Amino acid sequence: MTTPSQADLDPGRDYPLATRRPELLKTPTGKGIDELTMEAVLAGEVAPEDLRIAPETLRLQAGIAERAGRPQLAQNFRRAAELTALPDELVLSIYNALRPRASTRQQLTAIADELERDYEATLCAQLVREAADVYERRHILAS
Repeated sequence: MTTPSQADLDPGRDYPLATRRPELLKTPTGKGIDELTMEAVLAGEVAPEDLRIAPETLRLQAGIAERAGRPQLAQNFRRAAELTALPDELVLSIYNALRPRASTRQQLTAIADELERDYEATLCAQLVREAADVYERRHILAS
C-alpha cells in the first residue's frame, strides 16, 4: 500500500488520523502508534523519543487543515514539523527571544539565519523575520 500524500487526505474521511488512518502515523523512530501500549512501556520497548510527534505526522495534519480550508493552521503544522529537528533548548530560547522588547532586529535576524543554515527551517526563519519587521513597526524591539 502506498502512503497518501498530504493532498490526498480528505478531512471528512480521514480526520482524526489517529482514529481513521492510524497506519499513517509513525513515531520518530518508526514505530506505529498501535505499538505504543502500556504493555510496551512496561516491557521497556517504548523510548522517550517514541512519544514525540514525527514531522511527517505534522505534515499530514497540515494537509488535512489545508483541505479543510484552514491555511493558517496548516502553516502552523508545517512550522511545527520544522521545529521537531531543533533541540528543545533552542526552541525555548527562540520562544523567549520572540517576546516583545526581548531582542534586537540583529538578534532576530541571526536566529532566522541559524534556522535556515543549520536546520533548513525556512518557514520558521520566515516567521522570525516577519516578527522582526512587525516589532520594528510597532517599536517593540529591544534597544
